[in-house]
Formats: sequence, C-alpha cells, structure tokens
Amino acid sequence: MNLHWEDGFSIKVETMGDEVVISANREGLLSLANHLRGLAEEEPGTHLHLDAYNSLEDGSKELVLVKI
Repeated sequence: MNLHWEDGFSIKVETMGDEVVISANREGLLSLANHLRGLAEEEPGTHLHLDAYNSLEDGSKELVLVKI
C-alpha cells in the first residue's frame, strides 16, 4: 500500500486513562484519511504501524490500523 503524507503533517497519539487521543493538524488529518481510505481497499489482515520512529510526533504511542 502506498502511503501519501501531506506536507507539514503532524499527528500525535496519546492515552489518557481508558481513552486513546489522536491529535493532528489539517495535514495530519488529511494524511490519516488517505491511509484509512487506502486500507479500506486492501485485503483483510492488512495493517499499518505508525509510531514516533516513522511518522508520529515524539512521545506518541504506537498506532496500529487493521483491516478486518
């Protein structure tokens, strides 16, 4: 799956108690929307791993998106 990132994207994933909070600027939200759209077209079991080492802001929790 080819991921397209909007220039200037910023995405942070945090946990607050039992909640998962995804904070993103406009470019980050558009990037996530694109990734979800692409993932929707893939086979079940296809997944994306996003973390602070490859796309999320420092201190972010890992985010795994899975097509079921």
